[in-house]
Amino acid sequence: MSEQPVTETELQAYVDGCLPTARAVEVAQHLARHEEDAQRVAAYRRQIDALQAAYDPLLTAPLPARLQPGQRQRWLPLRHYAVAAALMAASGLAGWQLHAYVAAERAQTVYLARVAAVAHAVYSPEVRHPVEVGADQEAHLVRWLSKRLGTSLKIPHLAPVGYALVGGRLLPGDRGPAAQFMYQDAKGQRLTLYVRVSKEARGQTAFRFAQENGVRVFYWLDGRLGYALSGETERGELLRIADAVYRQLNP
Repeated sequence: MSEQPVTETELQAYVDGCLPTARAVEVAQHLARHEEDAQRVAAYRRQIDALQAAYDPLLTAPLPARLQPGQRQRWLPLRHYAVAAALMAASGLAGWQLHAYVAAERAQTVYLARVAAVAHAVYSPEVRHPVEVGADQEAHLVRWLSKRLGTSLKIPHLAPVGYALVGGRLLPGDRGPAAQFMYQDAKGQRLTLYVRVSKEARGQTAFRFAQENGVRVFYWLDGRLGYALSGETERGELLRIADAVYRQLNP
């Protein structure tokens, strides 16, 4: 663990998912020991959620009737051109805000991969306490995490691809509680499946790939749930396992 102090700039970069993985792991460990900084980070995330909640309606709001296709065009009196110019400027601003929103949403999706990689790097090396609830209490684990995340969770069983469930734990996520399930093969190689819940559904996305300091991640969205499978295994093998996870979650 580095003795380098954690700065305010690093706390904000941690929230934005902009820290290198090694430093993000150190900051996560720092937050686990410093409640005041952890509360500050939680407050930053609430601000992000509030901004997203404010701008979400822009994506689904219908066009005003006057802007619908097929409306008849009329010449405007000269004095209305100033109003039209103002509307164009406002439209440009709204377009930029929408662009910024989409960019922010993309950044949040990438952040899913990064926070999952950090969580994997923190907990997968643990020998005595890799999980909070072991696989021998799987039914309790599912009920507990489902209640905490506010949705019905499933635990994929990966024995057909060579991995046994170790257990799982509750984690602080960027939008509320998150879950981590851990798996291990016969050689001791570990994988983790990170699951978070969003307030709004985003549909489904294809698998996306990210890599952070040796931790490879395949991540995707499925309605309100975001998934990220992390491990140090080879990319093709990780993709094969991610596909097995997806098929079990979407039979």
